[in-house]
Amino acid sequence: MFRPVTALIILILSVGTALADTRLKRLDTGDDGRGWEAVGRLDIDGRGFCTGALIAPNLVLTAAHCLFDKRTGKRVDHARIEFLAGWRNGRASAYRKIRRAVSHPDYVYQAAVSADRVRNDVALLELFHPIQNTQVVPFLTDERPMKGQEIGIVSYARDRSEAPSLQEICDVVARQQGVLVMSCDVDFGASGAPIFSFSSGQPRVVSVVSAMAQVEGRKVSLGTQLTQPLQDLKTALDAGEGFFQSDAPQMSTFGERRDTGAKFAKPGGS
Repeated sequence: MFRPVTALIILILSVGTALADTRLKRLDTGDDGRGWEAVGRLDIDGRGFCTGALIAPNLVLTAAHCLFDKRTGKRVDHARIEFLAGWRNGRASAYRKIRRAVSHPDYVYQAAVSADRVRNDVALLELFHPIQNTQVVPFLTDERPMKGQEIGIVSYARDRSEAPSLQEICDVVARQQGVLVMSCDVDFGASGAPIFSFSSGQPRVVSVVSAMAQVEGRKVSLGTQLTQPLQDLKTALDAGEGFFQSDAPQMSTFGERRDTGAKFAKPGGS
């Protein structure tokens, strides 16, 4: 699921930095994918998918808009969402169903596209059973990167849904109103993909892919803020939030109701 954010072109047109010409590396083999198994595909009710990353044995980080159906504006029952850790060519390192899901309280999809909507487009999913597979090691998180810092993204997307792809070298073009503007190449299905910093010597998640836009005719990706929202999401789970109400027309996030929609990207592309 991924929604182009044309309205955010206004937000980022002032960016004058040249965008990096970077390439995607498909992680088709076990050797290629080693160390990235905690990135997985989120299959959503048989109609679409997002990307998510394990940040604790029982917690998956993704984008908030991945939890909603664009046709109805209602929340997808998370019992119909499955996390496929390290999914590659028909097999996963671990398969897990979702027990609870919370999105940021300030995330509002149906509002006009804005920096507020993008920077709060983050959700946390609790798995029914922790992943204890020694090959699937949860990622640590870190502070958001600075402008000009090199970052990377591992994602699934349209036309590459059967194996993750790594873009190891792209740049933070700007940080505006809490939104990361990045030169990384993303497409439908890459929503929720982890954005990594390598400054500590190991990959750490510093943001989540929310949307794509254009700067001077070049495609860029947009990322959420993470540190405080992630703490808020963990607090919500600790407080017992996140259970699905089948008769509720909207998702309950931190005790509030929000209407929204989502653009689903089918694995075959449509």
